Amino acid sequence: MPSEELRFITAPDGVRLGYKLVRQGPQAPTLVMLHGLASNHSRWSEFVGNTELRRDWNLLRPDLRGHSYSMTRKTYHREHWVDDLAAVLQQEKLHNVVILGHSLGAQIAMDFALRYSTLCGGLILLDPVFPELLHGKLGKARRWRPLLWLIVRLLRLGYALGLGQREFPIRDLHALDVKTRELLKQTSASEIARLYTNPRVDLEFIPLANYLQDVLEVVRPLPDYTRITRPVRVLLSTGTSLSDHSTLEAKIARIPHSDIVPVHCNHWPMTEKPEEVREIIETTCRQWQAQL
Repeated sequence: MPSEELRFITAPDGVRLGYKLVRQGPQAPTLVMLHGLASNHSRWSEFVGNTELRRDWNLLRPDLRGHSYSMTRKTYHREHWVDDLAAVLQQEKLHNVVILGHSLGAQIAMDFALRYSTLCGGLILLDPVFPELLHGKLGKARRWRPLLWLIVRLLRLGYALGLGQREFPIRDLHALDVKTRELLKQTSASEIARLYTNPRVDLEFIPLANYLQDVLEVVRPLPDYTRITRPVRVLLSTGTSLSDHSTLEAKIARIPHSDIVPVHCNHWPMTEKPEEVREIIETTCRQWQAQL
């Protein structure tokens, strides 16, 4: 099987974008994996290392602008992430694309399917976030958007003046997952929400302005997802602590050509149920492969 390469391109505005790619060839279908808030490409390391799709699919896992190998202190929005992905697909001449996105990554995937519909053959969404349904910390962030925007603008100004330029280590989320699974054997499954939504830990790996920018993008209104024309499979955690489950199902039902596969976990299925989720993703890709 081909090895995975770390590759880079430069966006039109000068931002260097990093991504990892397992390449099969120009005719092979492509699975794109988009990570979530304050995350990076290593969210998918375990999946890429174990999936049987590696035999005949291109596997692309980018770092979103502002994260890890795509680090920048410039302002960015969801539109940048969508355009960055389109640029990578064009640069690498990747076609027949299925986009897999988790949380914020699922929001980006929906936006991409609307703006670049000819490049997208289908969406696999892991716990997509609908801003109006959020409660808890992210629900508060939605109400505090104007204040967060002001803080981000001030931080960006400081960066432009040369402040806050330290380098950040790249977080290994697979290693974190392994430790978390051991911890969850000894404590409540709900403990994962505290472990994976801890800004103090996240800020060891990402600038504060970028973290807040991620939060602001999560709580931004979504585009009109009822206009998505591609097939959509949603893997929905039954114990999610971010939104009400029944209301989420009603929102998802408004997406045309969509179906829901329940996963009995909180909001981090790749951590809590890696084998089950991998099998669902592989089955979905095989089902759709002929129509790509």
